[in-house]
Amino acid sequence: MEAIARAWSKAVRTALPGPWRPRRVVGEALLAVLMGVVAGLLELVAGTDLAVPFGLAVAVLWVLRKGFPATVLVLTGVIAGWSIGPVLLLAGAGWAAGARISRVWRLVGAFVLSYLMFSTFGMLKDGAAGSSKLIIGLSLALFLVFAVLPALYSRYRAQRRALLDALQERNDQLVRERAMVVHQARLRERHRIAQDMHDSLGHQLALISVHSGALEVDRTLSDRQREAVGVLRQAAVAAMRELRDVVGVLHDESTALPPAVGAPGTAPARGGVDGVEGLVESSRTAGAEVAFSAEGERRPLAAAVDHAAYRIVQEALTNAHKHAPGAPIAVALRYEPDALVVEVANPRAPALVGAHPGVNSAVSGGQGLTGLRERARLVGGMVHAGPTPEQGFRLAAVLPYEGAETDGTAAPAGEEDWELGGLSAEDGADGRRRRPALGCAAGVGAVTLVVAGLVAWGVVALVRGAGDSTVRQSVYDGIQPGQSRAEVLRRLPPGNDFFTADYQDAGPPRPEGSHCRWYSLAKGEPGDSWSDNHAARFCFRDGTLVEKVEYLSKD
Repeated sequence: MEAIARAWSKAVRTALPGPWRPRRVVGEALLAVLMGVVAGLLELVAGTDLAVPFGLAVAVLWVLRKGFPATVLVLTGVIAGWSIGPVLLLAGAGWAAGARISRVWRLVGAFVLSYLMFSTFGMLKDGAAGSSKLIIGLSLALFLVFAVLPALYSRYRAQRRALLDALQERNDQLVRERAMVVHQARLRERHRIAQDMHDSLGHQLALISVHSGALEVDRTLSDRQREAVGVLRQAAVAAMRELRDVVGVLHDESTALPPAVGAPGTAPARGGVDGVEGLVESSRTAGAEVAFSAEGERRPLAAAVDHAAYRIVQEALTNAHKHAPGAPIAVALRYEPDALVVEVANPRAPALVGAHPGVNSAVSGGQGLTGLRERARLVGGMVHAGPTPEQGFRLAAVLPYEGAETDGTAAPAGEEDWELGGLSAEDGADGRRRRPALGCAAGVGAVTLVVAGLVAWGVVALVRGAGDSTVRQSVYDGIQPGQSRAEVLRRLPPGNDFFTADYQDAGPPRPEGSHCRWYSLAKGEPGDSWSDNHAARFCFRDGTLVEKVEYLSKD
């Protein structure tokens, strides 16, 4: 029972797709009743006895049009071809099929099959008269107007709604991406602050520590002064440790991103190559022996390269002060043809006689050389650091003059289209241009041209058919029974069953075993009533005209 209940529930959901809110249920029920009543009334006006069954069929098909659009379209073609009552249902079925059948070829196949059913059952109902080309043309025009045109418009609406939904989804995605970009920018700024704190404040604290350590072992100072200098040195060392902790927090490896640097052509950053001599003088003031040299023709530098060169010299001097206090330092800038070479070298630190315990202790955050290599990489350069054969240390950096082509801070893909959400209402998810309005407008134009052509062809066919089915009184009087069939047919027009179908059920009985042709008789005078038509009948048997008769037919 449970399986049956699930199957029934699934079948109901398929046949009647929701959501079914109370207002929608009432609206659909009222529309179904209205469509059934209209179909029944049209059947009554047409004089058929199918008002009740056609009304019920139209109401049921109206309810099922959304769940089974293709099936309802084909069945509607069957009953609409048989009678005029379901013609409004044909428009509703076409609308539902255009909106709900997504595959183009399935939609085209459903409409072709529906039209074949529409025209076939129309011909079956009309019998021999249904084979007329005029009947086929009129049925095609009627199907195009009542089924195809609503389908084109509903398909346009459905595609536009789908594109707008995709656009909204894309905009929501870009909002999330923009929030991520902002978060990444914050992390990048934290990394930059950590790097600048490490390079700038660390350098100054290293100078204070080195200078205070040298004063602490100066024998010309009194014990009280030496104690004060020791306190100053301990404070500098403690400040360096705290700075290392802060930098570690800001420079968390789980969230670290490459630091942003200025692009070529922007204003120079603080310091730069011009500030290298100031760094050297600061180190000399602290008591260090620092030699500075600049070789080659000076070249203009990109802002990022200029700032990187300054930070590299600053970090190298800081490391030399911390790890080799008292050792001479050589700073060199060499302007090569294609790059700037920055070199800082120092020999092994000399032993300090009577040095206070802890003078040579260095506080290292472990971020210095890593930060230098990252700075050089961002501008397209490289850094080499390592010991020398004299047991000293050498740091060399090669920095191109123009810097890297990119600075690592390019906006994510799609951010350029932020104002438009990355998609317009005519773009598909795969980026290709999709214009539902243009396609549907082309379809409507094609249908309109076809309908206009069919109407023009119908008018011409009506005029020509009326002439082919009309015989003049003089011709009628000149034809006599006993003449051969070939001779009579040479004098008669070709005939048209569409215009003379009503004559076949009227008039006197036909001769037994004869084959007859019917025509409208042009007497040159009106009938007794607007509904009276003069008919002429010619009956043949064994190739001979056996009867001609004139009678009055009422529509």
